[in-house]
Amino acid sequence: MGGMGGLMGMLPGIGKIKKQMSEAKIDDGMLKRQEAIILSMTKAERRDPKVLNAKRRVRIANGSGTSVADVNRLMKQFGDMQKMMKQVQAMGKSGKLSRMMPQLQNMMGKGGFPR
Repeated sequence: MGGMGGLMGMLPGIGKIKKQMSEAKIDDGMLKRQEAIILSMTKAERRDPKVLNAKRRVRIANGSGTSVADVNRLMKQFGDMQKMMKQVQAMGKSGKLSRMMPQLQNMMGKGGFPR
């Protein structure tokens, strides 16, 4: 498929933000390492990352061919993303998100989000 850029190019409406995607410089190697880390986890570890103690992180790192620091980095990114999604969800429930949409559209450009 040609990596992440090729995959994203197949999605409808992505042509409008293709330049932004190229500027983001998504590292396909990083995505492959993250996938290897996730595939080295058990189903229980994927469901509840809180069970990942030091021994499990070492096993995952060895199984994925990465370092424990890479596993820790991925877990931190996951936690940060989870926290952000909860904030977005809370904003949606309170109505703040709909009030912010015009600002988000201005940030994305004249057309807003691609359709």
